[in-house]
Amino acid sequence: MNTMINMDPWGLLDAMLGVSEACKRVKARAAGRFPPVNVFLDDNAAILDLELPGKTAKDIDLTLEAQAVVIADRPALDESGKPGTPAWRRRLELPFKVDAEKANAKFTNGVLRIELPKAEAAGVHRIAIAG
Repeated sequence: MNTMINMDPWGLLDAMLGVSEACKRVKARAAGRFPPVNVFLDDNAAILDLELPGKTAKDIDLTLEAQAVVIADRPALDESGKPGTPAWRRRLELPFKVDAEKANAKFTNGVLRIELPKAEAAGVHRIAIAG
């Protein structure tokens, strides 16, 4: 007798551990809630790739903080014309300060690529010790 197992990570965990109904409800709320993010770091910049199939640039809010980037689903307007609560929001801390003037983002084929170059002030500086 052949048995088919759902090979997504949650389905595989269910099959291996026999997860309870309470855990399945938590899994259902979390599944698909946050988009996957690949982060690439080098000496000059960070590059973030987010997989957002079915979305467009108009569906995403992108905010840059001194040392973090916040990506959120742009909520639809309610009956009164006010934006609702975003379906998801991700805040990613960076190990350096970002040069906001050189930062850019591009949406292509369901993938949002964010390039965040290091700020000049974020470089290593030697400090003289008095005394």
